[in-house]
Amino acid sequence: MRLMAHACSVLLTLGAATGVTSSASANGIQPKTNPSGSAAVKDHVRRGQRARAAGQWTEAHAAYKAAFEAADPATSTERERAELAGELGLCEVALHRYRDAAEHLARSLDQREALPAALQRRFEAGLREAAKHVATLVLAVDPPDAEVLIDGKPIGRTARTYTLFLEPGQHMVRGRAPGCKDALHTLRAVAGAEHEFTMPLPCAEASSAKEASSAKETASMTPTSVRASPTPRAQAASPWASWPGTLRITGIAVTTGALLGGGIFMVRASKLDGDLSERRDGLTRGVTSSSSMCWQAPQNSPCADLVRLRDARNLSAGVGTGLVIAGGVIGALTAASFFTDFSFLGRTPTQGRVHVAPVATGRETGVSIGGQW
Repeated sequence: MRLMAHACSVLLTLGAATGVTSSASANGIQPKTNPSGSAAVKDHVRRGQRARAAGQWTEAHAAYKAAFEAADPATSTERERAELAGELGLCEVALHRYRDAAEHLARSLDQREALPAALQRRFEAGLREAAKHVATLVLAVDPPDAEVLIDGKPIGRTARTYTLFLEPGQHMVRGRAPGCKDALHTLRAVAGAEHEFTMPLPCAEASSAKEASSAKETASMTPTSVRASPTPRAQAASPWASWPGTLRITGIAVTTGALLGGGIFMVRASKLDGDLSERRDGLTRGVTSSSSMCWQAPQNSPCADLVRLRDARNLSAGVGTGLVIAGGVIGALTAASFFTDFSFLGRTPTQGRVHVAPVATGRETGVSIGGQW
């Protein structure tokens, strides 16, 4: 009896459940189910395509933005996410939201190898158009895990190098990382221009470690005892080691050469004068005419040799006299340089090296010159 009663209660319970289900089905109430992520993305994409074809860019932008945000890496491929970012960027170009457009199109083209060639060309053209209206910032940060903020807003990712797009105008770029001092950089962004700079953050730990290492290395290189070496005595500069000495040497050489050359020319002039006298005496011996008749003789006359001898004598005498005079002048200037004080040119005064004193004896009177020349 107990078994039959239990079986009857089970049948009644099943019947009640079946009746409730049938009643719910009869009333048109269906269990509520959520569409999968992939189906939702496809639905948003279809709405975006229809709005774009109708030229309704605001609706298309909203649909592609919803699809882009709903795309889950677990249920979508890189190509699908790159296509969604590119289509969203093209909608933003049409709506003149150039900074957002550049960001989405650049993100899409980062995966260009996953895109068909036709989509690559469309997205590249859109990025070129957007870049005309924004500034491109290529920023390198050290350390690479530092957080970057543009005008106080974090960009939401970390990397060693960033490619960012900014509206034209003044911007403040800040970098911060634990244990490091903040780095600040003021940037005046220009539309269509590319700005590039590096922003290192001075870190206290790295700086302390570097200082400790440097101090340790210095300590290891320092000897335990240092013996001071005696300071070498400064030697007096030679009077010939500077430009006055060079001029003195040159003056002595020129004086010697000039006097020697002048003496040679004067000796030759004296010899020519003797030859001239002998020939003139020979030509005029027994002649009653004037002794100066050869000086006015024609070129082909017997007196032509006397004229040439006279000219050669006069030339040699003039050159010799000029050389002797020039040598004397240069020699006098050279001698005077030994008594000249060059202290105004930063040299040691001459008086400290050359001494001049009068000397008088029973047989001669003069001066005594002593010193280092």
